[in-house]
Amino acid sequence: MTFTFPKDFTWGTATASYQVEGAIHEGGRTASIWDTYCAVPGNILDGSSGEFACDQYHRYPEDIKLMQELGVEAYRLSVAWPRIIPEYDGPVNQAGIDYYKRVLEALREAGIKPAVTLYHWDLPQYLEDRGGWANRETALRFADYVAVLAHEFGDLVDTWITLNEPWCVAYLGYGNGAHAPGLHDHAKALAAVHHLNLAHGLAVKAIRAELGEKAKVAVTLNLAANIAETDAPEDIAAKRRADLIANEVFLGPMLDGAYDPEIFEATKHVTDWSFVQDGDVEIAHQPIDVLGFNYYSTNHVRGCAAAVTFEGDRHANAMPAQECVETLPPAGELTAMGWNQEPEALTAMLVELSRRWPDLPVMITENGSAWEDEVSEDPAAPGGLIVHDPKRVAYLEAHVKAVAAAIEAGANVTGYFAWSLLDNFEWALGYTKRFGIIRVDYDTQARIWKDSALRFRQIVQENAI
Repeated sequence: MTFTFPKDFTWGTATASYQVEGAIHEGGRTASIWDTYCAVPGNILDGSSGEFACDQYHRYPEDIKLMQELGVEAYRLSVAWPRIIPEYDGPVNQAGIDYYKRVLEALREAGIKPAVTLYHWDLPQYLEDRGGWANRETALRFADYVAVLAHEFGDLVDTWITLNEPWCVAYLGYGNGAHAPGLHDHAKALAAVHHLNLAHGLAVKAIRAELGEKAKVAVTLNLAANIAETDAPEDIAAKRRADLIANEVFLGPMLDGAYDPEIFEATKHVTDWSFVQDGDVEIAHQPIDVLGFNYYSTNHVRGCAAAVTFEGDRHANAMPAQECVETLPPAGELTAMGWNQEPEALTAMLVELSRRWPDLPVMITENGSAWEDEVSEDPAAPGGLIVHDPKRVAYLEAHVKAVAAAIEAGANVTGYFAWSLLDNFEWALGYTKRFGIIRVDYDTQARIWKDSALRFRQIVQENAI
């Protein structure tokens, strides 16, 4: 049976500045927290950094042609904050503005709508030196930076996405140190949670102040798909606790205008939340036009007497107040990331989001999988090379079908962005994991098609699965 998506459904693909741009010393850009983090031996699995990445800083015209060949209507990219405001209290860097304008104009000329993420993790190091996201000032500086972009880019941007995955920013950056800036402090992690909520609200206000109601504004959350292992009360309670600290800390302020009081109670041994000032939650609660949702896998949890994690869980100890939560090892065939595949949970979460906020469209802003790829010769392929990646194709098909099932069940889903256009720098795992539907040969920067790109092109052309 074939499902045809709505005529106005948006198909796109996505990347992030630090993961693909390279050129970290060009165009007036200064250091981000990821440059600093990568320079510490042992932080990155293969000892690499985003110094060169996919060289999209120079090769974006080639990559836009790839997107045209894929047939996608939209491209989700991010802006590197240190390219725009390279120094603390410094002037706007015109070279950075001009670079992104060239990219945005080239996308528009190619008939591709830019969805621009304003913060995809590359915080200027000068702000981390002053406390980073644990410091309220970072949220205020973010609003200033966003105001500059709104003024300079204006109608070139189709969708403004304030933040990408604040869960990772707060909990992996400040909670367990698995990401930049590499701190291990749950109190700072929760302060970062709040200041990211505040930053989101301030950014929406800044965009609206410059562009008015015509601007389409979003935020992207990587909502955790926590599943209680059984119906036992302790397992239901474990899911509830995990949901509170992973999801509700963002959904509550951003979409409902309040923190669930249970969050404060659960984390009172960590912080008194005195960083929350009068009016902050009202600022965080701004009307948005779409909710971005990044989905990859699930977490099966059960109740326990003390926090238990499985060996190899890179998210272990990231969040506070998980003393009653045991995350079980993933089951079934795992991706190269060690993640499970449970597309039916994507359907369930999309339906639940639309049930809670029926008037808020949801867009899948990232979904994809990493596998061990091999390059094959194929005279018929561009450049004579191709990657046969049947497992990535199967993952793609299963999750696009899950989106279709959600729409059939009444979910208000308006788009799907495949992660990622290109193999790229996978944060603390360096270049050891490949998520791209287009392979990158990092020695030559050659782009090599994969079967998953061909299948995605077919889905986009047919607007059906």
